Amino acid sequence: MDAQQGGATGRGLLKGRSRRLAVFVVLIAFFMDILDGTIVNVAIPSIQGSIGADFASIQWIVAGYALTFALFLIPGGRLGDIYGYKTMFLIGMAGFTIASAICGFSTTASGLVVARLLQGAAAAIMVPQIMSTIQILYVDPKERQHISAFYGGIAGLASVLGPILGALLVAGSLFGLGWRMIFLVNVPVGIFAIIAAWYALPSAKSPHPLKLDLLGTGLALLAMTMLIFPLIQGRELEWPHWTFAMIAAALPVFGLFAWSQKRRDRIDGSPLVVPSLFEYRSFVVGILICGSFFGVVGGFFLTQSLYMQLGMGFSVMEAGLTGIPFSLGVSVAAALSGPILVPRFGRAVLTTGAFTLAAAMAALAWTAGHFGKDITPWEMIPSLIVGGIGMGLIVAPVFNFVLVDVPVRHAGSASGIVSAMGQVGTAMGIALTGVVFFGRLAITGEDYISAFQWAIGFEVAALIGIGVLTLFLPRYAKPQEGGAIH
Repeated sequence: MDAQQGGATGRGLLKGRSRRLAVFVVLIAFFMDILDGTIVNVAIPSIQGSIGADFASIQWIVAGYALTFALFLIPGGRLGDIYGYKTMFLIGMAGFTIASAICGFSTTASGLVVARLLQGAAAAIMVPQIMSTIQILYVDPKERQHISAFYGGIAGLASVLGPILGALLVAGSLFGLGWRMIFLVNVPVGIFAIIAAWYALPSAKSPHPLKLDLLGTGLALLAMTMLIFPLIQGRELEWPHWTFAMIAAALPVFGLFAWSQKRRDRIDGSPLVVPSLFEYRSFVVGILICGSFFGVVGGFFLTQSLYMQLGMGFSVMEAGLTGIPFSLGVSVAAALSGPILVPRFGRAVLTTGAFTLAAAMAALAWTAGHFGKDITPWEMIPSLIVGGIGMGLIVAPVFNFVLVDVPVRHAGSASGIVSAMGQVGTAMGIALTGVVFFGRLAITGEDYISAFQWAIGFEVAALIGIGVLTLFLPRYAKPQEGGAIH
């Protein structure tokens, strides 16, 4: 965002308690967004039983949020630069709160899917204002570094708590609402955040905002819809010819999007995606790794939850608590990889992480087949701990490798693209893994063990590819002359 590069009007407006309150408010919003991306998986079986969602709807409920969030993330940042971070934060939070209420009171699968799409779009308007607000509140780089570390810690905490909190809300069924509470809990928190933000956040915007790229946004939305819609709906419709035609037609639309970005860059320098970024091999390889990696993780968490609850009969609490070993592995490895392992071993840490996660998933597939219907969470723990370690070795340091060669003037734009690619990857991963998982269920007559193993086989193959891709990254995440500073 421009606030991260060239400054913003209103810098340093708040100090002391007022500044801490403002940061607390925006971090609540950030926590809600991360939580909402991880809390849903464990509730999917309950949602399916309550409103009769088919398998395609299940995928849309999870992937739809990530997709609209990704597509509107960069435009959301531009809107904050133009109209003010506080204004767009309030609009985004209000939209997120309303969409959460619609999710919670949905009585049909299609209604819930639409509400999730709206929720993701509202989050995309809200979330970019968080870091922009932190940038204008903390002028001192040392103070900002401390807050950024806290920002990362909240992301990790929300990711760990998501499945657990989701399980508690569904199992507790407060007021008899069951799964609806995972969405309705956002409503009082959102109302509080809106009121607090109205009084606590400073009014600020970029002095030199980039213009909105409506054509680029529209083309990106069209291309991604043409790609993901048939992947998710194709199996339910028995793969009619138009699904393959739509996937093929998405490619020239992506080409048209690329052309529009080059044209916009020549005209006024305000494309959604800065074309010159793709001159840096580390950036191109890095976003491929990020998109693929988060796709694997998104697909795995969805299919694992369905395997445990629908296939093996785990309770929602058992399914939620089974995720704790994985989360612990992530936390420990992430804490070690960035400050200790990467400075010494460089990109080998990422390579090791990819192959470790692949091996752990393969072991989990073997465990599922070996124990069959008699499996309990205890048998899954060793593979999940090792898998969490593998993920932690990747997720903490990967962004530094992606951005290492990017010039400082493009650091904000590049960071937005990396974040968006992670969300696009999540949506694509859920769609592609769903083709394998649900397709196998249809062939085997609902054999969840076989479907889970096939899905993991697909994910292991992707992780091996990711491991190979890491070899094309710079050996160490140290910026070259003129590169971005991280």
